[in-house]
Amino acid sequence: MSRVIPVGERDTAFGFVNWSATCGPTRGRGHDRRKTSETDVTNTTFLTRVVLKNYKSIAACDVRLQPLVFLVGPNGSGKSNFLDALRLLNESLNTSLDHALRDRGGINEVRRRSGGHPTHFSVLLEFQLADGTIGTYSFRVGSREQGGYEVQSEECRIRPPRALATDIHYQVRDGQVVQTSLKIAPATAKDRLYLVNVSGLPEFRPVYDALSHMAFYNLNPDRIRDLQAPDAGEVLQRDGSNLASVLGHLQQHSATVKNRVEEFLAAVVPGVVGVEAKQVGPKETLEFRQHVGVNQPPWRFFAANMSDGTLRALGVLVALLQTSNGAPNRVPLVAIEEPEIALHPAAAGVLRDCLRAASQTTQVIVTSHSPDLLDDREIPDNQILPVVSEQGVTKIAPVDEAGRTAIREHLYTPGELLRLNQLTPDPEAVAVADRYQPSLFDEVLH
Repeated sequence: MSRVIPVGERDTAFGFVNWSATCGPTRGRGHDRRKTSETDVTNTTFLTRVVLKNYKSIAACDVRLQPLVFLVGPNGSGKSNFLDALRLLNESLNTSLDHALRDRGGINEVRRRSGGHPTHFSVLLEFQLADGTIGTYSFRVGSREQGGYEVQSEECRIRPPRALATDIHYQVRDGQVVQTSLKIAPATAKDRLYLVNVSGLPEFRPVYDALSHMAFYNLNPDRIRDLQAPDAGEVLQRDGSNLASVLGHLQQHSATVKNRVEEFLAAVVPGVVGVEAKQVGPKETLEFRQHVGVNQPPWRFFAANMSDGTLRALGVLVALLQTSNGAPNRVPLVAIEEPEIALHPAAAGVLRDCLRAASQTTQVIVTSHSPDLLDDREIPDNQILPVVSEQGVTKIAPVDEAGRTAIREHLYTPGELLRLNQLTPDPEAVAVADRYQPSLFDEVLH
């Protein structure tokens, strides 16, 4: 179960949460799911905690994450806003903060609108890198009186896995480095994240790489169906517009992964026995092999002739499995918006199996409002974060006590609770997040 940690429980020596309690390895795969501890996090968990303040419809949110996370709630509840806060950071590192904000309509469209007129939004992440390094990264962006925005505060603290290693850190406030472990600190700029400036330094490069390699997907069947311009195919684009290139890259460099994709696809779409990239002049597309009759060789169909459900399913499978071969530049986190869209309910179990398989090598976060996807008694309660909207304010927290009991004692599946409208956030956790959120950011960022 995710849990909000009050200020008094933070490790005062480091300034943040007690690391050994939140970032340690979990027990083996055979442990009793009903006894899963809120601190059980496997080594595939990149983001162990996410704290948001005043981001779009989210006033306050403080949650802990597992290797596989389901953000569950109705349309319009604010599930996408949680992922968008992470994606804004990702885009700010890959392009610029200015580009990421303008792409969303400017800071006034990002900061929450409410009676209190908040002028800023804040993001805090706790993470664990593949080598065991743990750390915290946080920033606050606010409006300027003369218009525009500025990075008001930013901090990164890293604790390497070596027992006697010294913490690596920097703190920037109002465009000035006020504290750092660096002997020579790069220059700052109020309109960009300082993590970009220090990304060329070996101390902070792993953090930059991990945060900038997070992948967020809202797959578009029309873009997958179109003829696609070839590219390197190393990572699937957000809308799936280079799916043919990625599949070709897997065929050439990770045939085992491609075979896994095809096996899952065959289980989702009856009759499909294979798919591969095909050159069509200067463009490329996907060619599917599918049985359409008894005792007949499979027919070949281009992507233009395949259904939305088939194309989305392939995109979801590739997004999840594309880096499961252990590549050094693997995607540390994959987030997918409603992967069950356009899939037959009978395929939900196969999708769930793929989500689990993918979470063995990368952290997976999905948004969903599908009871079928959650119809499994083996889904532990700490993998589920219910999301609701109350008077336009998004509430995200662990499952409430009644729901936790029902899931842990196998009285209901999470899907059954969702059908009964009984999968709701813990009101106590929501209240604690609201109460401690301001002081948390004041303490961490100042």
